[in-house]
Amino acid sequence: MPYSKVLSIALLTAHANSALAGPSGGGQAEGPSPADLENIRISYYLAWVWAAIIGTILGFRITLAAIRYVRKLACISASKQSYFALPDQRYSQLKRHVLHAALFRKRHHHEIRLSDALNIGTLPSRFQAMFLAGYLGINVAFCVISIDWYGERPEVLTDLRNRTGVLAVLNMLPLFLLAGRNNPLIYALDISFDTYNLIHRWIGRIVVLEALAHTLAWTVNKVETAGWNVVAKSMAKSQLIMTGTIGTFAFIMLLLHSPSVVRHAYYEVFLHVHVVLAATAVAAVWIHLKTLPQQGILSSVVALWLVERLTRMYKIVKRNFGRENTKAEVEAMPGDAIKITLKMARPWIFQPGQYVFLYMPSVGLWTSHPFSLAWSEEKQDLKGDKGLPMDRQDILRMQKTTMSLIVRRRTGFTDKMWRKAEMCPDGKFTTSALVEGPYGHQTLDSYGTVMLFAAGVGITHKIPHIRHLIQGHANGTAATRKVILVWIIRSPEHLEWIRPWMTTILGMEKRREILRILLFVTRPRNTKEIHSPSASVQMFPGKPDVDALVGREVENRVGAMCVSVCGTGSLSDDVRKAVNERCESSNVDFVENAFSW
Repeated sequence: MPYSKVLSIALLTAHANSALAGPSGGGQAEGPSPADLENIRISYYLAWVWAAIIGTILGFRITLAAIRYVRKLACISASKQSYFALPDQRYSQLKRHVLHAALFRKRHHHEIRLSDALNIGTLPSRFQAMFLAGYLGINVAFCVISIDWYGERPEVLTDLRNRTGVLAVLNMLPLFLLAGRNNPLIYALDISFDTYNLIHRWIGRIVVLEALAHTLAWTVNKVETAGWNVVAKSMAKSQLIMTGTIGTFAFIMLLLHSPSVVRHAYYEVFLHVHVVLAATAVAAVWIHLKTLPQQGILSSVVALWLVERLTRMYKIVKRNFGRENTKAEVEAMPGDAIKITLKMARPWIFQPGQYVFLYMPSVGLWTSHPFSLAWSEEKQDLKGDKGLPMDRQDILRMQKTTMSLIVRRRTGFTDKMWRKAEMCPDGKFTTSALVEGPYGHQTLDSYGTVMLFAAGVGITHKIPHIRHLIQGHANGTAATRKVILVWIIRSPEHLEWIRPWMTTILGMEKRREILRILLFVTRPRNTKEIHSPSASVQMFPGKPDVDALVGREVENRVGAMCVSVCGTGSLSDDVRKAVNERCESSNVDFVENAFSW
């Protein structure tokens, strides 16, 4: 259900309850006061803001999808695709200066580090910063408009208290919705979970500030009219005030323990503490609103959280339990990498751009971590109980789907996996696993030219695209005529991560017609390691000149072009800059694949 509809239903419920409950100060039911009605109007204004945001982005997304579909149909049998190589001037300017632009010059996903251990995060993009600043400004405006600031001080503080309290509860709806992996807006608006995570963090900060303003307005008013003794007694004896104080304290703790430095250094601890504090805040606010109409809005918040968690559980049960449960084979690879091969109990149709959340109880108990899927293949066990051939239905039932991914060894969960595999005699172990997903999907087959940049294990996101585009070209179902892979690795031994998959790709029909691979080895042990197997697979020492590579391919592109990157923050920023400098003269899109927390 769209967020705007959820908010509207919640507001209608709260409005009806307000009319029945009477004024918030108690007494006989006289209906809502003028200030209460104004708060209801402000609530509807916020709902309309969200409806306008969702409607605008949805319209934009549908338009882009329609253009790409028409372009794909028109270019499947066309070799030159000259018409689609030309950009739309207004849209290209919007991409360069707003949609794809870094906040200032080029830095966006390049992490800001105080030291190797202290990571203070990344900067938002220009469009993200504009949205966040605009939403913050709207909330500030809604907090102060229509309040008579020249009236009696107690009345002003009371109006401010009620207004900020209402807005804090209202903003908890998008706060919880956007935090969920199964947020329907991810699919409806084609916006990544990474972006929603960013918005979730900033709406959380807005909720904390509004809750703090709500508490301070009550405290100042009570101190000025009755003194600190009455404040202390209210916090100790009044359920309304006590639970409000607990809720505000929980919100403040959520703010203080959520900076990037803490999240990156102690992510698993952060996650568990975050859930406990969030549950504490919701429970306290629920009791705090016991006699108030806004409890209906909080009911919607709780419902959203429950639906999201139940959806996760449904996906886990659906994908991992059958005649056999899902198993994971974990293998330590050269270069501090881990290859995980999942033998799925109930597989799905594998598509490029998918990722899953992986649970491995023997390593990380109940924690889950997101990983991109790199490869999928079918394996069959053609033997029955007596080793006799079976009919087609039996063969299909015994068909096993494996899904593989490459993971970089870091701290915590991935380090435990690597160490456990390293201690095994053959460098790998098999264990029970739970796979939650799949999430995400991305197709690039409407572009005549696709350029893929990957650094290290970022190759896991690009391998499925390469296989899909080559298959589409051979089958006549894709418009793609050129695929260029630029993979940056530290050592040639990292090629072992994907050797069997790349062997399959290099043997595919019509692969030579469209695929070119450029390998850059940044730390070769000697020059003999650097050799190019063929004209279509070339190897170079050192780091690539990203701007020159992008410029050359843009000049020789076929039709519309897409440049996609999955790797380090600095590589992503370099690719973004190179694409932005050319998007006004060429029809070239930029796609960044990243997951931050």
